[in-house]
Amino acid sequence: MKYFAVICFIAIICFPVLGAVPGDGVYTADFRTDSSMFHVNEAYDGKGVVTVKDGKMTIHVTMPSKRITRLFCGKADDATAPGAVLIEPVLDAVTYPDGFVEKSNGFDIPVPYLDKEFNCALLGKKGKWYDHKVSVSNLVPTVKDGKYNIGVTLSGGSGRASVASPAEIAVENGLVWATVVFSSPNYDYITIGGKRYDRINTDGNSTFRIPVTLDQDIRVSALTTAMSNPHLIDYTLRFDKSSLEKR
Repeated sequence: MKYFAVICFIAIICFPVLGAVPGDGVYTADFRTDSSMFHVNEAYDGKGVVTVKDGKMTIHVTMPSKRITRLFCGKADDATAPGAVLIEPVLDAVTYPDGFVEKSNGFDIPVPYLDKEFNCALLGKKGKWYDHKVSVSNLVPTVKDGKYNIGVTLSGGSGRASVASPAEIAVENGLVWATVVFSSPNYDYITIGGKRYDRINTDGNSTFRIPVTLDQDIRVSALTTAMSNPHLIDYTLRFDKSSLEKR
């Protein structure tokens, strides 16, 4: 019995209860689906914004376009039943890393639990319902929408490069975007997790608009043209949430 109790204690510590509801607040989270036709707008890197209130969770996700016109939490066959509660879209303004803005449909989806798939049917423009499974995971606390200044550090490379600090961040629909200005005009693009972000200016020091998470190391690779052959240099960015100031 003593050993059984020890094993149970270890299991509880190492493997927390699946899908435990976090405290009330606003979080960013990964939103995953079973189809490449049903996914978060590319500007948001697979993430949505979870609001937790009185123990109930809702995730707001922005679609790539207006082609998905309604959602239903359940199976497609039940979406047309009398009394079925359909999720209507709202128009989200999406700002892409290059500054282009367009409108896409966004949805507030009830989340029954975390880290496990649940049914979510969608209605396309042709009027047909399709079954899908989605999941929500990796919640990270965020801050209220708005513009802020924040302290940022850059490490790695030769140690000679730096970035302007404080940097400007914009929190849009709960997702955090940072404008990062390098100390050199010789960076053409940076990559984060294999995704490329081109510079957003043509004159002056290289400037990028990238999605970030506060108080976490963010590993980036920057393509420099300052040497004889362009090549990628690995850096780490970190944004200090304790230095956050409203603009």
